[in-house]
Amino acid sequence: MTQAIIIVDMIRDNVYTGAHGMGDEARRIVPKLQELVRFGRQHGMKIVFACDSFMPDDFFFQGKMQPHALRGTDGVKVIEELAPAPGDIVLEKRRFSAFMQTDLDITLREAGVREVAVGGISTQACVLVTAMDAICLDYRVTWLEDCCTSYPYSLHEQTIEVYRKFPLYPLLQIKTLEQFAEDSMLHRE
Repeated sequence: MTQAIIIVDMIRDNVYTGAHGMGDEARRIVPKLQELVRFGRQHGMKIVFACDSFMPDDFFFQGKMQPHALRGTDGVKVIEELAPAPGDIVLEKRRFSAFMQTDLDITLREAGVREVAVGGISTQACVLVTAMDAICLDYRVTWLEDCCTSYPYSLHEQTIEVYRKFPLYPLLQIKTLEQFAEDSMLHRE
């Protein structure tokens, strides 16, 4: 069974400019995400970069969220440290979920993907909603706890703790990158 890795919102505006205080936290997980991408490519997994890409007058900006990640700007590009390779999927999204009103579901299904691993930012928002939508679309989900983060970090810890007890285990599992890699290798044998 083909697996996919979905990396959420690791784009220039979020990582380098630190929207909502996220910059330092986002940069902290870059080495783990690089390791994840390397592992996924070595083992033939689909790599998906799900990227915020808002319109200047986006509904979200009517709340406390400041305009950022505006479509057509360099701010929506995946950070250079995670540079997409040929064959990777770079997906613009206007809402929290990588699946909402995008073609990600059909793209993964056509590739035979039934399991996804999710990381990126932020744990309690876009990573969570992407993971939940994946479950609702009948994908098995691994939530990579050391490949995602939030600002402040306590939000990450609280969110992960809530979902450790989620009743859909084993459809949703929370693992470290190391556990995911080990399980993926066992799954392939």
